[in-house]
Amino acid sequence: MSHGVCIISIQADAVNVLQTDNKMQRLTPQFSLYSAKSQAAGMLQVAAMPVSCSSCGTQRAALRRPKTGHSLCKSCFFWAFEEEIHHTIVSAQLFQPGERVGIGASGGKDSTVLAHVLKLLNGRYSYGLELLLVSVDEGISGYRDDSLETVKRNQQQYELPLKIVSYQELYGWTMDQIVKQVGLKNNCTFCGVFRRQALDRGAMMLGVNKICTGHNADDIAETVLMNFLRGDIARLRRCTAITTGSEGAIPRCKPLKYAYEKEIVLYAYFKKLDYFSTECIYSPNAYRGHARTFLKDLEALRPSAIMDIIHSGENLLVREDVKMPTQGTCSRCGYISSQALCKACVLLEGLNRGLPKLGIGKHHKLHHKLLSEEPLNERDMRKLKDF
Repeated sequence: MSHGVCIISIQADAVNVLQTDNKMQRLTPQFSLYSAKSQAAGMLQVAAMPVSCSSCGTQRAALRRPKTGHSLCKSCFFWAFEEEIHHTIVSAQLFQPGERVGIGASGGKDSTVLAHVLKLLNGRYSYGLELLLVSVDEGISGYRDDSLETVKRNQQQYELPLKIVSYQELYGWTMDQIVKQVGLKNNCTFCGVFRRQALDRGAMMLGVNKICTGHNADDIAETVLMNFLRGDIARLRRCTAITTGSEGAIPRCKPLKYAYEKEIVLYAYFKKLDYFSTECIYSPNAYRGHARTFLKDLEALRPSAIMDIIHSGENLLVREDVKMPTQGTCSRCGYISSQALCKACVLLEGLNRGLPKLGIGKHHKLHHKLLSEEPLNERDMRKLKDF
């Protein structure tokens, strides 16, 4: 190796190792999801001259951790990454021995790393858990059908039971059909609401005690920013919780809450895990993308920005006189809801009536008509068309 610099560039799910002479060359990775500034934020530089691992001191460092800045060899990085997740699980008391735990599996890097690490830690520390995989088929041709093949391979690799539930069987619609109705502006609203409920229903079929999702530190920081920008106090208050859904739904927990996305990519890359790395074809216009770009720009200037935002959300206090939604159940399907009808039932009603905008925005005054299956009058129809 020459006396250049070894650049490890992380582009969401793609890791490119390049060697330069004395100057950094422009990178053109296959998956380009972030801006040029974010590309720079996603680079880890390790000097070509031998650098010892700052942990063991005997092996050569293979990377510099984005989270801490420590230069580590592969073995020490693996151990540090796994032990931090173990610490998160133990300190938050996420599991109890004998529980059946469903892992939300999409085939992507986060859920694949989550399944791999949970199975490893379950054996290493005798958690006593029965692990299962739960996947949702949204019905997105050329995307979800391919990623589900990865999930099926993961099932064989990790020897875990797998349950797949689909939008088609649960709602009578696929996302391809929904997008034809609503376009690309609000499609992520439909998908997010339906997917959350579908994951719960799949977990119920398996009789699990908890659901684990692959939400990482970047995801949670993005959610804090989104809820802040939208003024959504209810979600802002609970979005940093490591466990949610204790009000009646199957509890959901996030073992990767403090794991940086870049480190998850590095772990999957160096472990040679089998995962799917293509972005959803319907998500480029999602509101979350703007929060993600902003967060990456912040991270480029201050790597600790991700954890800083999470800690800010955790320490948020809401005045006692602020009215918060009251949790109840949907009168139609029985799912948890703060309204007479849950969001999924309202969205589905709109689709079935040919009024897809019915579930977009605030139309709670129309819920009583939906419950009694009354026809909407001309004024109601005009409101929905003008929205």
